[in-house]
Amino acid sequence: MWIMDSIAFASSAQAGDVIVTGSHGGTSAGEYAVGFGVRVVVCNDAGIGKNKAGIAGLAAIDAQKIVGIAVGHESSRIGDGNDVWECGIVTYANPTAVAAGVRVGSRVSEEVLALIERSVD
Repeated sequence: MWIMDSIAFASSAQAGDVIVTGSHGGTSAGEYAVGFGVRVVVCNDAGIGKNKAGIAGLAAIDAQKIVGIAVGHESSRIGDGNDVWECGIVTYANPTAVAAGVRVGSRVSEEVLALIERSVD
């Protein structure tokens, strides 16, 4: 598992891994996740926004069966991966995440550790 302030800091070194980021979960975040082949990505919902732009990338990566999770912008600081990990409350889980057992309203750290324990494919 990797914690970073921005998904832009990810690389192919994270392929198949879990990344927890302080980034918004918009389209570009989804593109990074697919491009680097991560298994699970956590982002900030950035207030969800117009047309659900703050989670659009997390919704899109469901097509590649990548677990996409967002935490609430009021529960953790945008751009601060450690705060996302320590304080984030799940506000969105894509269908792949839901199928893997992720629960909206729970602490993201608990959900991610449970995913790792279950060895999400």
